[in-house]
Amino acid sequence: MDLTYDARELEFRDELRTWLADNPAGELPAEEDSIYAWRRDFQRRLAAGGWAAVHWPREYGGRGATLTESAIFFEELARAGAPLPANALGLLLAGPTIMTWGTQEQKDRFLSPIVTADEIWCQGFSEPEAGSDFAALKTRAVKRGEEWIVTGQKVWTSGAQYSKWCMLVARTDTDAPKHKGLSYFLMDMEQEAVQVRPLRQITGESEFNELFIEEARIPDANLLGGAGNGWKVALTTLMNERAGLAFFLQVRLRQLLDRVLAEAAERDLLEDAAIAERLGELHLKAEVLRLTAYRGLTAIEKYGQPGPEGSLTKWMWSETNQQLTQFAADLFGPDALRAGNPWSYELLRARGNTIEGGTTEILKNIVAERVLGLPKAR
Repeated sequence: MDLTYDARELEFRDELRTWLADNPAGELPAEEDSIYAWRRDFQRRLAAGGWAAVHWPREYGGRGATLTESAIFFEELARAGAPLPANALGLLLAGPTIMTWGTQEQKDRFLSPIVTADEIWCQGFSEPEAGSDFAALKTRAVKRGEEWIVTGQKVWTSGAQYSKWCMLVARTDTDAPKHKGLSYFLMDMEQEAVQVRPLRQITGESEFNELFIEEARIPDANLLGGAGNGWKVALTTLMNERAGLAFFLQVRLRQLLDRVLAEAAERDLLEDAAIAERLGELHLKAEVLRLTAYRGLTAIEKYGQPGPEGSLTKWMWSETNQQLTQFAADLFGPDALRAGNPWSYELLRARGNTIEGGTTEILKNIVAERVLGLPKAR
């Protein structure tokens, strides 16, 4: 892939940089609910400026950006210190999945409020007993008349406490093979049958939630892609999940590494050969991650959809980020572990990187089977 920008891409980058400079996101709030409101308000400003969904087609409120321009958007957002939009799951996952599988009525109803952050989305895939075996989920949907009645439990549901809609996959045919008995629904979260229980993390935040669903009602009109087709529809969501954030994450990693370098220089630690060697190794990994993220664009251009490279970049980022934050704590000593020190937060938050968005063990299997062509382990 050509890593130099052409005239159109440079114009796109410069226009975005100017907009971000004129519309700073401001300081990160201290309170969790305030952080959500900050991200929501910033997304609304992005939407007003035409920047919230650059990769979406123009007819749905986007800019029709190319893949490279979409990558530029995430890189510039991270470089400016701006947050991901509050409705990131809607913009990156729900919207593209609805565009691919939805009826015209579904597109007309759901896409516009995603861009403006008027309706926030969450993803109801994971379950307590299913783990990473997505096809083993037990949440059940039974059709009654023109509705589906859903009962079950979901877990690790990011942002559910703020969400209006949920991308929900449930079992609709218990007799079919486990991959074929699933259906994909657009579930209204604002009903008494859906209870959200936040999960407190080691950082003190509650990014994730449990969902308890007891005979929730979903209109048949909110079935996406047809009954029994949930596995294929969900794969569209999962492919976009691992491809969409690669560029934001690789720039975020680069920023953290630059912070370590700056602090190490202030403390005159760069003359130590062992420290310099370790920083050089982390720099190399950051560059490999950046180039691999761009290589994923080539796969999309060739085949029309994200490939398994998204799994590779997520795996690389999560392990490198954990190594970087641990190295920072080792390098800067006990002060880095004190409450309120930014490095203590980064170290604690990084512990979840190898679990969220696909566990490292599952991602390694995907890379082994779909990238390297190795035989399946079972």
